[in-house]
Amino acid sequence: MSMHHKQSNEKTSMTPPPPIVYTIAGSDSGGGAGIQADLHSIKAMGGHGCSAICCLTAQNSVGVTSVHTPPIPFLKQQLDTLLEDLPPRGIKIGMLGTKDIVNLVGDFLKKVKTSQTDDDDDSNNRVWVVLDPVMISTSGSKLLDDDAIEAIAQNLFPYADIVTPNKFEAEALLNRKLRTPKDVEQGAQDLIQMGCKGVLIKGGHKLTEVNKDAITSELQSTITYAQDYLLTSDDLPEEKDQRLCDSARGVWLRTKRWETKNTHGTGCTLSSSLATALALGEHKRNDPNTSSKEGATSSIYLADACCLAKAYVSAGIQHGIQIGGGPGPVAQTEFPSSFESFPTIEMDPDSDAPAFRPMKAFSTGSGAGDDDDDSDDIPVLGRLLPIVDNVDWVRKLAECPGVQDIQLRIKDDIDADKIVERVVTCQEICAKNGVRLWINDYWEAAVKAGCFGVHVGQEDLLKCIRAGGLEQMREKNIALGISTRTYKRPMVFLLFLRIQHPNLFWLCNPLSDSYAELSVALGMKPSYISLGPIFATSSKKVQFDPQGLGILSRWRKLIPPSIPLVTIGGINDVAAATANRSAGSDCIAVIGAVTSAENLPERIVELNGAMDSATKELVQS
Repeated sequence: MSMHHKQSNEKTSMTPPPPIVYTIAGSDSGGGAGIQADLHSIKAMGGHGCSAICCLTAQNSVGVTSVHTPPIPFLKQQLDTLLEDLPPRGIKIGMLGTKDIVNLVGDFLKKVKTSQTDDDDDSNNRVWVVLDPVMISTSGSKLLDDDAIEAIAQNLFPYADIVTPNKFEAEALLNRKLRTPKDVEQGAQDLIQMGCKGVLIKGGHKLTEVNKDAITSELQSTITYAQDYLLTSDDLPEEKDQRLCDSARGVWLRTKRWETKNTHGTGCTLSSSLATALALGEHKRNDPNTSSKEGATSSIYLADACCLAKAYVSAGIQHGIQIGGGPGPVAQTEFPSSFESFPTIEMDPDSDAPAFRPMKAFSTGSGAGDDDDDSDDIPVLGRLLPIVDNVDWVRKLAECPGVQDIQLRIKDDIDADKIVERVVTCQEICAKNGVRLWINDYWEAAVKAGCFGVHVGQEDLLKCIRAGGLEQMREKNIALGISTRTYKRPMVFLLFLRIQHPNLFWLCNPLSDSYAELSVALGMKPSYISLGPIFATSSKKVQFDPQGLGILSRWRKLIPPSIPLVTIGGINDVAAATANRSAGSDCIAVIGAVTSAENLPERIVELNGAMDSATKELVQS
C-alpha cells in the first residue's frame, strides 16, 4: 500500500461506512430499470451498492430487443469476489432470466444465510434478502424462462425475507388470477405457504384492468389509490402487545395514485430501496457507537422498510419525466422526506373513515406570542402539553396562566369506576378554568366525562378499534392524539428466544416499528401525532431509544402541516424546548419539567417563551 493511500484512509476513517447492499439482477441499457436503477436507489437510501449482473439487455424506453446471459461461472465469480471483501447487510434479487441462474443464486443465498446462523457468538451478521421475481418487462417482453418460475419458488423462496411481485407476477407464481382485494390477501397467504417469510403484493396495477364490467367500492379503491398488501409469516405478539402495523396480520399500504406513464423501473426501485432500508436498520442496530442510534432508524424492520420503499417509489413516480420515445423512468430522489408520498396503513383497502377533530399548531395563528386565531373555529393546540397522573396536579396546572392543554395519564391499578370518577373530577376542574383535558388510553372514561381529547399508544389504539371506540369518539367530536415511538424488548426475553427458539429469533423485532407506526397514525387522520422520546428518558419502566432532533425534523416533513406534531421525552428545560421547536415540534409534552419546578408559573412562562422565541427565529430564517 502506498503512503498516499494510507494517509487518505486515515483522513476519512472518521466517516462511518454505509451498509453494503448487493443487487443481483439484469442490466438495462436504457438506464431506467435493472441494476442502473438499483444502484441509484441504494445510494439515495443511504447504502453502498454492489452489483452482480445476471443478464444484459439491449433496450431503450420503447422496448427490449435482445437479452444476453453471461456465462454461469462468471456470475459465480462476481458473487464470490464480492462476498470475500464486501459482505452485505442486504441483498436485492431481480431479473435472473434462466433456471441455471436461479439455481446458482439459490446456492449463493444458502451460503450467505447459513453463515449468519452458524456463528452462535455473533448476532450482528444478519443479511436481509429481498426477492423481486422479474418476469415481464413494462413493454411486455418476456424476461424469465418458463422453467425458471418453479425454480424460484423452490430455490429462492426459502432464503427470501420478503418477495415483491406485482399483480401479474403473483398470478404467474400462483397460476391463477387475482381479481379482488380478497384474492390478493389470499394470494399472499398462499405465497407464504410456498416458503417465503414475507410477501408484498404491489398495487401499481389496477384490479379494474380485469373487472371493467363490475366496479365495486373495493375495486374503485384501486383506481384512486396505489395499494400494496404486506403479509409475513411470523407469529402475532400477545394480544396486549398487538398493533395495527403488525405485518403478521396483513396490512394495506396506501399512497395516492399518480396518473402518469413514466413508471419504468418501479419494481426494481422498490425492491432495492426496500433492501437498503432493511440494511440501514440492521447497520444502525449493530453500530458500536450507541450515540448514533436514532430510534426510528434503528427500528427499521419489514413493515417500516416497506413503508419507506413505497414512499421512495411514490415520490419517484410523482417526479418522473419522459426521456425517450416511450415511458420515462421513475425519478431517483432522496430518502423519504415528503408527506405527499408517505403511505398510510389501512385496516382494509376501501376504508375511508372521516378525520378526527382537527387542531392547529400555535404557530399557524396570528403570530408567536400573540393571541391565537380561532376565527375558523379550529382549536389551537397549546405550546405545552403537561402530563400528570393525579387530580392535585391537574388542578395546579389548570389554574396556572399559560396552560391550555393537560394530559392525564393514569398508571396506578384502580378499577374502572374509580378511573371514571377521577377523570370526571379532572374534567370539571379543566372546564372551570377553560383548559382542555386529554385522557391517556382510557377512552371510555373520556367519553363518559365529555373530555376534549384522548391520547393513545399503538397497542391501545388497536384495542380501541376492536371495542368500537373510534366511532364513539367521532360521535362525541372528541379529539385524538396518537403516539409513534420505539421501545426495546427486554434483553432477557431476547436471550431466551435465541436459546430456546433460534429459528424465531431472526423474525423477532427487538424494537417497535416506528415508520410503520407513523403510517398507522396518518391513516387514522388524528388531531395530532406525537413522537418520542426525543432525548433519553427514564419516565417509563420500559427503556426507550431516543429519536434525536434529526428524526424529529424528518417526522415533521412526513406529516401534513395541517396535523400538529407533539414531541416528548427528556424535554426538561428551556434549551431542550428551543431545540425541539427549532427542529419542527409544534407542542412539547412535559413531565418533570413542570412537576419538579420550584416555581410552576415561572416555569410555564419560560417554556412558552422558548417556544415563541424559536418560532420567531424560524420565521425570520
